[in-house]
Amino acid sequence: MLMNPEKSVLLIIDVQTGLAPAIHDGEQVVDNCIWLAGVASRLGVPTVVTEHFPEKIGYTVPRLKEVTTSALFLGKQCFSAQADGCFKGSAVEDRRQVIMCGTEAHVCVQQTALELRWAGKEVFVVAEAAGSRDPANRDLAYARMRSHGIEIVSREMVAFEWLRRGGTAQFREINRDFIR
Repeated sequence: MLMNPEKSVLLIIDVQTGLAPAIHDGEQVVDNCIWLAGVASRLGVPTVVTEHFPEKIGYTVPRLKEVTTSALFLGKQCFSAQADGCFKGSAVEDRRQVIMCGTEAHVCVQQTALELRWAGKEVFVVAEAAGSRDPANRDLAYARMRSHGIEIVSREMVAFEWLRRGGTAQFREINRDFIR
């Protein structure tokens, strides 16, 4: 199945000030989440951002918060945002495809992805935009999620599938501003 902008929501999991510095290649993970949020915004794909115990772990990193001003921000206490029930009435509930990124890949990203998949969603995790403190845990999470029908994709796969075709003004804009 291809990712479709009219059926998709971008779900950014727990990219928070207290956790991001501990993530392996954390700056790159944050940069890739920002990139995805920018592409989603330009293409009209709604964005939902979760924060796990923000009063203890910190709120969304400021650089990401700056580009997600129109996103819905949701606090949660369960590792799985789906288990927490915080998606009620959001684009995650309304849309069929959930494109995911964030931290930690083997905890909150994986548990949310698995429960969304079991709830019948088409789930895609963006490999270079998800991370863990230990890259071995991230890699194990990717393998486990794949075995449950979750697709592990790249950020450019997301952008080009959302765009669907070249030669349009929208393609030229995204290509100029985001594709390197």
